[in-house]
Amino acid sequence: MKFTKMQGLGNDYIYVNCFSERVENINETAKRLSDRHFGIGSDGLVLIKPSEIADFRMDMYNSDGTQAQMCGNAIRCVAKYVFDRKLTDKTEISVETLAGIKYLQLNLNGNGTVETVRVNMGKPELFPKKIPILSDLDTFIMQDIEIDGKIYKTTGVSMGNPHIVVFIDEMPDMCRLGPKFENNPLFPERINTEFIKVQDRSNIIMRVWERGAGETLACGTGACAAMVAAKLSDLVDEAATVHLLGGDLKIEWNGECVYMTGPCEFVFDGEI
Repeated sequence: MKFTKMQGLGNDYIYVNCFSERVENINETAKRLSDRHFGIGSDGLVLIKPSEIADFRMDMYNSDGTQAQMCGNAIRCVAKYVFDRKLTDKTEISVETLAGIKYLQLNLNGNGTVETVRVNMGKPELFPKKIPILSDLDTFIMQDIEIDGKIYKTTGVSMGNPHIVVFIDEMPDMCRLGPKFENNPLFPERINTEFIKVQDRSNIIMRVWERGAGETLACGTGACAAMVAAKLSDLVDEAATVHLLGGDLKIEWNGECVYMTGPCEFVFDGEI
């Protein structure tokens, strides 16, 4: 099987062109190939497929083999792959995901290859039962969650996949706290957890614990969720830079659709 390794802000995935390749036992294959000691090493596996309702389809799997609905960093890399590999000559494309169709604007560099991508990530979902969060509230904004006797202010957002945004003053021990949020009984499908510190009205510092993958260097949908949560509490303006371990994302939200702009980079091709 031929594959391509790509990364967006250090959020790295194995990409397979399913126009020409076939992947068997996808869940187990994703888990095996993602292993950083015995496999290729990645945060997961992304399959680029034909679509009957969009230009392309993206199916993605976490490093533990579970399927995910959406990944903002991965979808930018999909855009770079299909343009740079001449599967399309369009600089505005649509990609089908389990979280719906996403619309992407490709920004080229001087060499005519994709450097950054602006993605319409759609409207955030705030109703707890649709995130899902086990709550009877209409929204889950700045709600208290107790972990190990400490109260955390949290806001729930879905960007096609579930997120809980935790407002903190100092970054926590991620390996200790991340799993306790991910597997909290409040979240029946587990949850991605963003720990954020709002620096000012234009800057958010964030670290992320992704369900099924652990701490990653970046999370596009998580950055969008962080922006929405901060804006709901009037802590930021309509555009802000989210600073992650792997780099920066520009996120815009005016109350309707969320837009994410960030880089995408080729790492290497291989065959296994």
